[in-house]
Amino acid sequence: MPPEPRGGPQHIPRPAGVRPGAAAPWRDLGPGERRVDLTALRETLRQRGAPQLQHSGQRLSAVLIPLYTHQGAVNVILTRRAAHLRTHSHEVAFPGGGQEPGDADLRETALRETREEIGLAPVAAALIGELDPFFTVGSDSLVHSYVAELPAGRPTGLRPDPAEVEKILHVPLGELLDPEIYRQELWPRDGTMWPINFFEVPGDTIWGATAAILRQLLMIATGVVEG
Repeated sequence: MPPEPRGGPQHIPRPAGVRPGAAAPWRDLGPGERRVDLTALRETLRQRGAPQLQHSGQRLSAVLIPLYTHQGAVNVILTRRAAHLRTHSHEVAFPGGGQEPGDADLRETALRETREEIGLAPVAAALIGELDPFFTVGSDSLVHSYVAELPAGRPTGLRPDPAEVEKILHVPLGELLDPEIYRQELWPRDGTMWPINFFEVPGDTIWGATAAILRQLLMIATGVVEG
């Protein structure tokens, strides 16, 4: 059977005037360096600590970045949103959503949404760090991203909530570090060119906020500094 082609059915609202952006930040790493060590990542995130940011009245959201090691490789769990959704249908995203009044904090938001969307029990997710919040223009939301370590081995018992999730994706981080599957485009908006990131994986295009969050995670994991 031939390999599944890269890219997916997501609608990408690409405006006129798009230009090529920067190459993959990890392009100069050797093949042996394009890997993620979960133990080292855990320590790096511990040393970074939680980001310091003042909220300015935006809607607050939280996502979980579930990582696990299987056969020596670190994988991330993502979701493909259901086709019937009114917005962002078929798009690849982390499990997560908006903060609700009953959530004690944004960590609980991320864990609750993950349980609802893919059936991952909160006790199975050990939070090991937080990335910088990401502001999404389309939803006027400040997204907090929590990195979680799952027990070693491919998780069992996960099930997508058909109301929101079409498919659960298991993507090796080493694959995302292939410079050939990453690209950046510059989109014009309000007189400024904004970087939009993309990863082309088999059957799907990861782009937008999800790709930006993955980009930051991979740069932290590999020690690459923004040029």
